[in-house]
Amino acid sequence: MNKLKYLDDEEKELMNSLEKGDWVSDFNKSIKKEYQEYAKQSLSKQKRINIRMMERDLKKIQVKALQEGLPYQSLISMLIHKFNEGELSFGKKKHA
Repeated sequence: MNKLKYLDDEEKELMNSLEKGDWVSDFNKSIKKEYQEYAKQSLSKQKRINIRMMERDLKKIQVKALQEGLPYQSLISMLIHKFNEGELSFGKKKHA
């Protein structure tokens, strides 16, 4: 199961339990459909934003994006996502 590759043990256990049918929803169909729509909208929507930044920073990002073969907007979005997920953080520069 390739989808289990990214799950920790607890998540795998919950997923297996769900797939076996151990969990039963107590929502009626209309409430369930309403919540499914909320989830769909919250996961699939992208928002457009405008930011101001130094021109030299934008140029550097554009160069790095070109080196990676992706649009600079996608690189910026990826960096924001990684920061939000804790994969990037503000850190003090280490001086040699």
